Amino acid sequence: MATVLVVEDDPKSADAICSILADKGLSMVAVQTGTNAVLRATERAFDAIVLDRMLPGGIDGIGALDLIRRSLVSTPVLILSAHSAVEERIRGLRAGGDDDLAKPFEPLGLAARVNALIQRRVAEASAVRLEHGRVGIDLIAREAWIDGVRVDLQPRELLLLEYLLRHQGRSVTRAMIFEDVWGYRYDQRTNVIDVHVTRLRRKIERPDRPALIEMVRGTGYVLRCD
Repeated sequence: MATVLVVEDDPKSADAICSILADKGLSMVAVQTGTNAVLRATERAFDAIVLDRMLPGGIDGIGALDLIRRSLVSTPVLILSAHSAVEERIRGLRAGGDDDLAKPFEPLGLAARVNALIQRRVAEASAVRLEHGRVGIDLIAREAWIDGVRVDLQPRELLLLEYLLRHQGRSVTRAMIFEDVWGYRYDQRTNVIDVHVTRLRRKIERPDRPALIEMVRGTGYVLRCD
């Protein structure tokens, strides 16, 4: 049974959301604050998160989402918001949200959106190929393509590209790369990340096309596939 984390500070709204999802055969865990949302989302795997934008305390919905994504949690997130302005909706999606739904909403609409996020996650988990924009990786054959052309990468270079692709559009720190790709605690005295990124860029980038990997000053790197 799929489990959804429901983050809503209003008890009546939380009960209504849980009731709607329960009718669709889903299991729920409900919390009321951004702090608890981050704790729950990072301590166990959920199939989807329904996140209210306006939350009490020091961490609102967008702040909680940012912390969840920084913790490398890729669980799909549906943002619930009373804000209907396009700029506000874009802000939520840029923070790492996968979909948004304005309040008040129709029960069937909520259920449909949550189910779509869960199904997409299932499809991604069983995928044999990662692809976004100019970059593609065959996860079975362990091969990579750039602009439709196969590139010859060493195993560590391929792992590095796969990691960046799974986080494309979001900056990842050197510590994150070192710990998640190399499997060791990051040592600031080493430049192994920069060396490997430089080698990878030489193989996948072309002088007549926009750079794929950008350095984020003081932070790390970001892969831009478009």
